[in-house]
Amino acid sequence: MPANSRVLDVGAGDGRLDKQLLERRPDITIAGLDVLIRPWTAIPVQPFDGAHIPFPDQAWDVVMLVDVLHHTGGALSVLKEAARVGRSIIVKDHLDEGLASNLTLRFMDYIGNARHGVALPYDYWSRDEWQSAFRELGMEPAVWHERLGLYPVPLTFWFDRSLHFVTRLEASRG
Repeated sequence: MPANSRVLDVGAGDGRLDKQLLERRPDITIAGLDVLIRPWTAIPVQPFDGAHIPFPDQAWDVVMLVDVLHHTGGALSVLKEAARVGRSIIVKDHLDEGLASNLTLRFMDYIGNARHGVALPYDYWSRDEWQSAFRELGMEPAVWHERLGLYPVPLTFWFDRSLHFVTRLEASRG
């Protein structure tokens, strides 16, 4: 993330991730948006309708979408809104590829989100679907990581195995 970035976290949830980022990067500022405002948040989180991001074009240096797009039921529309309001986009989401990936992702999603009332449309995309969406936005991955090491051994075998990715999207050069 560039120095002194203004960051919008769309789908901020309880804001704990943002608080951790701010502890490591005090040079950035972060604002949160979510469709479901939790009773307690680590940063201020404003409500929004889940479709239209209520900011003008290019208002933010970075828009973050961390484990959000598969909950929207309209991931491409939300990505387009993020591209409209941000100069770059950071996406952390899932890849629906490989043996039992969809079933594993559904299980993880339910365990992590059902108790919070988060929508669970289970809309996971393959690598090709993500790449197609990025092309439609006129953006391309400047960074792409799949081996995120989110879980300890032995859980990593079941829950990491190329089910997750993080990317930073920038405007296409070509």
